[in-house]
Amino acid sequence: MKYSAALLLTLALLLGSNLGLQAQGLKSKVRESATPPIRKEKFQLYLLVGQSNMAGRGYPEAQDTVPDRHVLRLNQAGAWEIAKEPIHFDKPIAGVGPGLAFGKAMAAPDTSVVIGLIPCAVGGSGIAVWQPGAYYEATKTNPYDDAIARAKLAMQTGKLKGIIWHQGETDSNPTDSKLYAQNLTALIARFRHDLQSPAVPFVAGQLPEFQFVKPDSTGHRQVNEAAIQVNKSVAQLKKTVPNYACVTAEGTKDRGDQLHFDAASARLMGRRYAAAMLGLLKKKHR
Repeated sequence: MKYSAALLLTLALLLGSNLGLQAQGLKSKVRESATPPIRKEKFQLYLLVGQSNMAGRGYPEAQDTVPDRHVLRLNQAGAWEIAKEPIHFDKPIAGVGPGLAFGKAMAAPDTSVVIGLIPCAVGGSGIAVWQPGAYYEATKTNPYDDAIARAKLAMQTGKLKGIIWHQGETDSNPTDSKLYAQNLTALIARFRHDLQSPAVPFVAGQLPEFQFVKPDSTGHRQVNEAAIQVNKSVAQLKKTVPNYACVTAEGTKDRGDQLHFDAASARLMGRRYAAAMLGLLKKKHR
């Protein structure tokens, strides 16, 4: 059977159009928009900040694509949608982080509330760029200013209940690690002041042990004392900063690069963040 060139062209265009519509349909299912609860107190917000291990670099697994309608995320455009991995968008390599597991664990105790995640972590960012006006060249962003702006946008429809922080890899050097306790204390106070939430709970995560031994310039493996110092600082702040807790990274594994959590470890960290946050919230309401 022969077809004219015009007919073949028409069939090709129709087929292309149908495939395009199917692709758009599939894409729309990947990210589903959502409407927050009308009552602000029922929409509990959590700010996710830090660097790559908060943003997530774990390779997604089947369970990471299962949504929970009680957990939303504020997307890059500032709109709410059903949360699913990757939660962050700091870099194209964003993967599984602690955010979604944290959100699900926070939602579990009370099904009458909805958890709103505000992802703002930026891979590679040192604590020095987490202050007003600081510019991070690697992503051409202003991490702190962007986080404040996104949090304030979210707070128009919900109530800020807590902040979780995982950072310190970039500061695991002899100079910056000595100042980490001082800088993290200032950062917590700054977040609380700028978001007009002076008592908002803050939970920080420690660095994993697989980062403690690194090759030096000659290729020999050396203990990174600076990373250990960062962890000590994160733990010590429990004595000086109110409404603060830290979580350990003990027992976690890397994804094969001796730097980032694998997906299972990221989920584990998320559950640990939630347990610590729930503990702080319980104390706050006594």
